Amino acid sequence: MNKTILHLDLDTFFVSVERLINTELQHKPLLVGGTSDRGVVAACSYETRGFGVHSGMPMKMARELCPEAVVIRGNAGTYSKHSDMVTEIIKEQVPLFEKSSIDEFYADLTGMDRFFGCYQYASELRQRITKETGLPISFGLSVNKVVSKVATNEAKPNNQLKVDFGYEKLFLAPLSIKKIPMVGDKTYQTLRNLGLRKVKTVQEMPMDLMQRVLGKNGVVIWKRSNGVDHTPVIPFCERKSISNERTFDKDTIDVVKLRGILLAMTENLAFQLRRGEKLTACIAVKIRYSDFNTYTKQMRIPYTSADHILIPKVMELFKALYNRRLLVRLVGIRFSHLVSGNYQINLFDDTEEALNLYAAMDHIRERYGDKSVVRASAMGARTIGRMHNPFNGQPPIVLAHRKQ
Repeated sequence: MNKTILHLDLDTFFVSVERLINTELQHKPLLVGGTSDRGVVAACSYETRGFGVHSGMPMKMARELCPEAVVIRGNAGTYSKHSDMVTEIIKEQVPLFEKSSIDEFYADLTGMDRFFGCYQYASELRQRITKETGLPISFGLSVNKVVSKVATNEAKPNNQLKVDFGYEKLFLAPLSIKKIPMVGDKTYQTLRNLGLRKVKTVQEMPMDLMQRVLGKNGVVIWKRSNGVDHTPVIPFCERKSISNERTFDKDTIDVVKLRGILLAMTENLAFQLRRGEKLTACIAVKIRYSDFNTYTKQMRIPYTSADHILIPKVMELFKALYNRRLLVRLVGIRFSHLVSGNYQINLFDDTEEALNLYAAMDHIRERYGDKSVVRASAMGARTIGRMHNPFNGQPPIVLAHRKQ
């Protein structure tokens, strides 16, 4: 039986939510993201794209290209709420789905043609989402995830497209190679230097040649260009790491401030681990200097989720890493090698009072928010905190970097 994979994508999601909240923003050029010059465009309306604006662009550049655009910082909690509304509708209607990001979904409709036309079913699902949430959404329908995703992008804005079985190569052939998922700016430039512009040219090339040029990625790109993809729809997203980072509005050399922010990040991430019943065995600290050189150090540790173990290790890595005495642009922390489990008590070092203190603080944070209890030295880190449990099976919310 041929598979039938549906890809749904909420059009300019952050922009659409803002317009839903404030109807005066309709048909106006709109940018959502960091509002300072160092902010990043998380989403932009179609009205701004004619000026060359795109998501991921520095906000300063976007403002220069489109001075009349309205700039909104955005609210992750609001976007999560509207995303959850769409998720609930899809969950009710579809037998198997994967939420790949806050505004993107895959659904496996294989076999449903026996009872109901898949295209008609997807069309009615799209209409229901638009009617009940007020958000525009597009979809692509094909035999696999890659072709469906490309079809969705071709259908936008607020439209739908089906690629019939056997026509995958024909559909992809006239498109730019940049429209194939996994082809970023650097890969695109490499392929353009080889004289490749259209997907059809890649389809006609031997797979071995693509492998020699791009390694394993070349094989994947060749297969995707030929409409070949066997990636299954995965209903649950298991986090492999958890991280936090901050970009400063103004580069700083204030070591006390840097340590306070790192401490706040560590404290918050440790709470997230305990809330999700996870343990980490690898800590990484990142620093980006004002000259944009970025350095990272990591260390392996016994599995833990305790503040009093993680904080000294993070400070140790920071001390080893921060040796250039230059202005710092960004700092970040990542915990990886995650496993399920609870903190293993150290028979000799841990006390009952310390463990009860962790439990009490976590209870307060669960009830009143992540920032309701913090160490005094971390009080200067105003924006450290999360809107949701990162281990709830949902993909992370991708917004422009918060500023400190």
